[in-house]
Amino acid sequence: MLINTYTLEIKKSRFLAFYYEVTNIEEITNILANLKKEHKKAKHFPYAYRIGNLIKKSDDKEPSGTAGLPILNILEKNNLNNVFIVIIRYFGGIKLGSGGLIRAYSTAAKEVIKLNQE
Repeated sequence: MLINTYTLEIKKSRFLAFYYEVTNIEEITNILANLKKEHKKAKHFPYAYRIGNLIKKSDDKEPSGTAGLPILNILEKNNLNNVFIVIIRYFGGIKLGSGGLIRAYSTAAKEVIKLNQE
């Protein structure tokens, strides 16, 4: 179930963060499929989730460790369970570098979680 969304723009790239409460992998598979249909022009769909002891992250074609891991780190710092966060990136034509990507994905994840805690 979609709980919140947050949009961040950095150097013409848009990062759309989605926060879902989930209970199983099938829900995540369906959410990703629907988002990919809805956002056909987006370049990347990195994510992280935790359902009990089941934890997974994906950089989805971003450089290794720059997207999925920062999202997962934010999930774990907030001690969230049964949560799936996916951040869709529309590439703006300007490379952000590894540090820039890590900051962007971390910030988007923090902000979408913060919206849920208000």
